[in-house]
Amino acid sequence: MQLFSSKKESGVRTFLLKVVNNNCPELLAEVDGPRLESRVNLVVVVAVIPLKDEKLQMDGAFTAVTKDFNTNGLSVVLDRPCGLDKVILGFRVDGELTFAKAEAKHLSPMGGGFFQLGFQLTNIVPTGDFPELHGLNFY
Repeated sequence: MQLFSSKKESGVRTFLLKVVNNNCPELLAEVDGPRLESRVNLVVVVAVIPLKDEKLQMDGAFTAVTKDFNTNGLSVVLDRPCGLDKVILGFRVDGELTFAKAEAKHLSPMGGGFFQLGFQLTNIVPTGDFPELHGLNFY
């Protein structure tokens, strides 16, 4: 650690600490109280494929990034509000795709035009249940 630093550098540190202190889930829990279940902050790319009457809506499919995970669900970050009730989420793990059925639980604004959509995963989906998933490819 430097004993002497410029005001410019000090201003950056102060700003970054303020961002972290106001947005870190672990610190927010100190103010709001603990959640019933802890979450792990983890950003991965997922495919989001809407389901309507148990049929895939491939024309409405898109990719998103996750914000956090818990033992039965996750939240994704979106650039618009989405009225999704049920979806298939696609994950790339160890070079292979795995799909899970999920139900939307909450949609919350994050600011700046971004939204957090929380999903509860209900089950892993064999690709044989939805042959359209065989051709899906995302990175």
